[in-house]
Amino acid sequence: MSGYASLVNTPVGKRVATRLGLPRPARLRRYAVGEPLVDGPVLVGGHGAAPLLGEVRRVLTAAGSGVLDTLPAGEGLGAVVADLGAVEDPADLDSLRGLVGPALRSLRPSGRVVVLGRLPEAARAPAQAAARRALEGVTRSLGKELRQGATANLLLVADGAEDAIASPLRFLLSGRSAYVDGQVVTVTAAPGGPPPEPADWSLPLDGKVAVVTGAARGIGSAVARTLARDGATVVGVDIPASGDALARVANDVGGTALQLDVTAADAGKRIVAHAVSRHGGVDVVVHNAGITRDRLLANTDEERWRSVLDVNLMSILRMNEALLAEDGVRDGGHLVLLSSMAGIAGNRGQTSYAASKAGVIGLVRSLAADEDLRRRRVTTNAVAPGFIETEMTARMPFATREVGRLLNSLSQGGLPVDVAETIAWLAHDASAGVNGNVVRVCGQSLLGA
Repeated sequence: MSGYASLVNTPVGKRVATRLGLPRPARLRRYAVGEPLVDGPVLVGGHGAAPLLGEVRRVLTAAGSGVLDTLPAGEGLGAVVADLGAVEDPADLDSLRGLVGPALRSLRPSGRVVVLGRLPEAARAPAQAAARRALEGVTRSLGKELRQGATANLLLVADGAEDAIASPLRFLLSGRSAYVDGQVVTVTAAPGGPPPEPADWSLPLDGKVAVVTGAARGIGSAVARTLARDGATVVGVDIPASGDALARVANDVGGTALQLDVTAADAGKRIVAHAVSRHGGVDVVVHNAGITRDRLLANTDEERWRSVLDVNLMSILRMNEALLAEDGVRDGGHLVLLSSMAGIAGNRGQTSYAASKAGVIGLVRSLAADEDLRRRRVTTNAVAPGFIETEMTARMPFATREVGRLLNSLSQGGLPVDVAETIAWLAHDASAGVNGNVVRVCGQSLLGA
């Protein structure tokens, strides 16, 4: 935790923070291998027929979680799951209030609220579309009301995709989603049928080969380590100047290192050749490499503008020509691209960076809709980090850094592992129903949509 967070969690600091009305960040529950999916029993319920509740019960039972139909007296809850998939009219939303509202006081620290609904754009009538869309407003607002590290997220499930919710539901309930709050995840029917669930949920990437660009340090290093922990063989890619750090990461995770500049014309071909010759192929690609050259637009020269767009966006387009060819990423593979909150909300002095990261979102949406990739069951998603504690943010002025940490519902900065956990989840075969999503890992930043 930051210096501020550590201070206000001491006995004296707690009293001062309470007296002054200052936020007091909680210690977040993060994933550890072997821990329970949820810290306590899960209250489940919904409206009407609650069409998704049967699958919810199956997932929770398989994970060994206690499932409750009524609010227990004197027992803390690990989570609440509300199935609003059958709402027809805004008046039906009272079912959510009646289930979730009374349960909030029983929610344990770092508890979870997951709301399930259907796609508003698939509604049969205006009243139904309004009720479905209202779930987003409820969930985002609830995320800003919860305390002690608890989060609220919305899972929108397309008709026919009921068998694809296990992985996203498990992610949102677990410690893997510690810094994911107020988000909307859309699940559609996975091409080729129901997504396969791993034999061991602690090794969902067992047997997979994953390429991570920008892997030498920061978020990239955390991604490499998390993918390896989940069973993947990792190919770490970074520039020659970071060769020593890259080699250390590769050695730590039992993978291999490939030194290259992602802007090189043959970068994609070299990555494919390395992965095929050393490991037999590639299943997952994480486009993480990126740079900033911050300046106000009036002071930005052509070289600064070009370099940011080239590394952060154009290089991905060029590499994908080889990575997405028939001899590149194997069928059923997964691409995860790093966007940013700057690409959603903009940021003063970061016009080129914001342009590149918004461009990443456009690229993800286009690739997710590509018929050839859908035929090959290749998914593409993006992760948009908010304020993450890295070497770069550590160099910020103290006041700027503390404001960045506090401007979210969890009142603290995230860690590189929080981004890595979300990327790893999107790289699982069991997540094949999640395609074309942009998941913010920002503690529900108060900036942006």
